[in-house]
Amino acid sequence: MSRLLFVHAHPDDETLTCGIAMAHHVARGDEVHVLTCTLGEEGEVIPPGLAHLEGDPDDRLGPHRHGELTQALERIGAVMHLLGADDAAGRLSLYRDSGMAGSAAAAHPHAFAAADLDVAGALVADVVREVRPDVVVTYDDHGGYGHPDHIQTHRVTRRALELLGPADRPARVYEILTPAGWAREDRQWLRAADPALLDTSAWWSQQDLGTGSPEAPRLVVPDLVHPFPPSVVDDALVTHAVVDEAARATQNDALRAHATQVIVASEDVHALSNLVAARTTGREGFRRVDPLTWETVGDAVEPGEAGLLG
Repeated sequence: MSRLLFVHAHPDDETLTCGIAMAHHVARGDEVHVLTCTLGEEGEVIPPGLAHLEGDPDDRLGPHRHGELTQALERIGAVMHLLGADDAAGRLSLYRDSGMAGSAAAAHPHAFAAADLDVAGALVADVVREVRPDVVVTYDDHGGYGHPDHIQTHRVTRRALELLGPADRPARVYEILTPAGWAREDRQWLRAADPALLDTSAWWSQQDLGTGSPEAPRLVVPDLVHPFPPSVVDDALVTHAVVDEAARATQNDALRAHATQVIVASEDVHALSNLVAARTTGREGFRRVDPLTWETVGDAVEPGEAGLLG
């Protein structure tokens, strides 16, 4: 048995970006841990019955998303960690969601994006020493799509690896990337998909809709020329891929736990609060990096089922 630690910014990020890899390794008998750096207090809430949590001055969205994360990781079979959590003090997380770039949330005294790298990095290092993972996974230097907390997660994880001694440093470190070939293929698939796969009504009917019973939202299919996020890269930059169709059911089950943030229209399609349809696939890409220099380790490989330890 091996141990893997996935370091993420907010609840739901872990399942959206690494749900396949996590479920794959759990099924293999490996021990999977997830460290989440904030509670996602600035998230946009989708179900109308929970809309009162969005922007709540008492930050009740954070504890609610903590519950969603707990349930999602239970469904995957992973162990949950929150950065700077203190049970004795009743603190679920030390840092707060910083919101999108330029938002008022960035000025909050506990905004994660402004955290001292040495302090936050030392907290991450403490978790690594506790878990002693063989593998650590986090975002690239763009944070996947540019969110300040994702970028900070990358920076803080790198600082943690620098602070660790050779005996405590994991053998393998990866950043999350998507091959451009996959991204283009997924867009083309969505354009040709059966409309029934994009129908949100079944998921919508299971939510707390409150009064008025609003109609289920309609998803938007991105056109083929819409820009991709910076984590979509040339195929040759992706050194590892986890491909496991059987893990997709587990990922979808976990995504349903994140109901404030994710619409699961079908086993093949999901969306966030922007209502842009995304294909749910049984594959995820990664680049293996040196834990100190962050230079690529190894060459591009054909997608396979070896996971992140093979």
